[in-house]
Formats: sequence, C-alpha cells, structure tokens
Amino acid sequence: DCPPINPTLTSSYVHGTSSMPLQQATVAEALLKSVELHPDKEAMVFKEDGLRKTFVDRAAAGLLALGLKKVDRLGMWGPNTYKWVLFQFATAKAGIILVSVNPAYQLQEVEFALKKVGVKAIVCPMQFKTQKYCDMLRKICPEIEKASPGDIKSARLPDLRSVIVLDSRQPGMFHLEDVMQAGSSQYVQQLQDLQKTLQFDDPINIQFTSGTTGTPKGATLTHHNIVNNAYFVGRRMGYHWRPNTRVCVPVPLYHCFGSVGAAMSMAVHGIALVFPSTGYDGRANLVALDSESDNNNNIITASVQSYKITDMK
Repeated sequence: DCPPINPTLTSSYVHGTSSMPLQQATVAEALLKSVELHPDKEAMVFKEDGLRKTFVDRAAAGLLALGLKKVDRLGMWGPNTYKWVLFQFATAKAGIILVSVNPAYQLQEVEFALKKVGVKAIVCPMQFKTQKYCDMLRKICPEIEKASPGDIKSARLPDLRSVIVLDSRQPGMFHLEDVMQAGSSQYVQQLQDLQKTLQFDDPINIQFTSGTTGTPKGATLTHHNIVNNAYFVGRRMGYHWRPNTRVCVPVPLYHCFGSVGAAMSMAVHGIALVFPSTGYDGRANLVALDSESDNNNNIITASVQSYKITDMK
C-alpha cells in the first residue's frame, strides 16, 4: 500500500515571454500615480448623486480609528454610489481586505458570505429599492440594537464588530460621517506609516462566485491581480493612448467588471467614469451617454436594444 498523499497549498506565478512587464504596484500606488499624472482631471461622475469627487485618505484614516487593521475584512454591501468606490480605495490604502457583497443578497446569503470570510465591519445604506439592509442585519444580529457602535458581539457573526451606515443614523451603528471625522492626525500618520508595510502581493479583495452549482466561493485577489487586470484590460481598450476617454459604467461595482474593469482602470489609466444610476436603468444610460459625451462605453448591446429609441425621449 502507498502512503496517503497529503496535499499542501503552494503559491506560484505562471511566467511567459512578453514585451510588456507586469505592473508591480499596490492599488494605492496606482491611484497616487494617476493623481500625480492627471491632478486636474475628472475621475468619476455619479449622475444620481451629483458628485464628482472623493476623499480616500480621510476615509482610510477613519477606518483605522474605528479599530480596523491590515488584513481585516470589510464588507461593502450596496448599489453603485460614489461611496462604494470611496471604500474600495480607502480599504486598499489601509491594507484592509474589501469584501464585495452582492447588493441583491437576501438574509441567508449575506449571513453566509459575512461568516465565511470573517467580516469585521460592513458598510451599507439603510435601504435600496426593496432591500432593507439594516433590518436584515438586525435580524441576523439582534445584539446590534443594544451594542455601542464598534462593539457588536454577535452569536451568529462572531467576527463582526462594526456596521457603517451611509445615509442615516441607526442604533448600534456608525454613520459615514463618523468615519470621515474620526481620522485625526494620529491616524493619518498611522496610515502613512502603514504604506511602508504594504506589498503588491498582499490580499486586498474578496469577490464571491455566483453560486450557480453550490454555495458561493470567496476568491481572494491581491493588489497584483487587480492592478494588472485593469492595466491589460485598459491597454486592450486603448485607454493608454486615449487618456481623455470617458466610460459609461452601468454594471454593478460588486462585480469584477465594475470594480476592476472600470474603477481600477480609472486609477491605472486616468480615464473618467460616468455612473448613470445606482441600479441598472437603460434610459439613464442613454441620457448619460448624451449628456456626458462619452466617446467609449461599456454598455452591453442587448441591454440597449431592449428599448425602442422613441421610448427614450
């Protein structure tokens, strides 16, 4: 009899010949480089929010002030808003692993996802359409009601400590403004010192598979994965020689297309993104294409063809 084979986990790179080297940068370094190259360029436009700017460093320092540390997991659960992208880059700057949570998840699905990867904090609006995020969290963690913000102790989600609500104050939960105000000079310095410890091979994002053939699997991505994915997608799209490109983004940010193909491509290539609506809206897509003069768009043709042009007036 042969002795049993004990499989071991290993890390490896697949190397191939290429005239284009891989980018050896963290997400924050890629964003900073783009800011330095294009300091006055518009980065993002959220038509429904009416907002055109973001504050990554303040949010990152605020997360540290709330007690999150490098490699802690923060869930982002909600539709397409500028706050989604804000926390995408703020977590990367702080070395916190962003967990992309499907905004359509129901009670059992979100509980499974948060428990599976040990989420320590979750960011969400109170509600979007029929999705009542805060109510669902209270059903999973009734302890929230009597807890102090940042001190949740849940039987069903033992790793969860904080809920950050984007649009209204709720018992036992932080508000977005609490995060933005918490980043004092002490935590700004801590954030700066932290940059020296970040490596491009560090994990920085967990995205879940669709769960078609079983429960969703959490795929862990590194800075290296995400930056190079965006870099080569952008080169294929011609962003590197068309830096003034404006891209319409109707796809969800929780998915790789939105968060990497769009948001990270903005950071890597300096393009501008236009988000026409918080949820998919064919009419809003066409309005955005017209009003923002996009010369490139990522709209799936079949989705546009489902509307008659006369219906768009």
